[in-house]
Amino acid sequence: MAMSRRSRKSSPPLRRRQEEIARQEADLHERLEKLERLVAKVPQIKKNTEQGPKDKRFSVSVAAQDQPGSRRSRRPRSLRKERRDGQIIFLLLLVALAATVIWLISNLHS
Repeated sequence: MAMSRRSRKSSPPLRRRQEEIARQEADLHERLEKLERLVAKVPQIKKNTEQGPKDKRFSVSVAAQDQPGSRRSRRPRSLRKERRDGQIIFLLLLVALAATVIWLISNLHS
């Protein structure tokens, strides 16, 4: 009894998947190398920042942004809430427009 063998050629979807995985792997290697270079630069960047800013205005502006009561520390409004508010305003304007059109038709028609 001879067993049937599969063809040695991989199916096109499998080959495409393998090529996609290879591309993803290459991208990840590139990102890893980029991050490793960045990590290697950290001591130099840290050394430069420890010298301190030369301009006092810069240090004041950075300090003002880091305050806990500043606007940046607040949680941004929900986009869902903004969309709902916009829908309500739209409906109110639509009702006002309809009322104006009805009033104009009734007053100008007679």
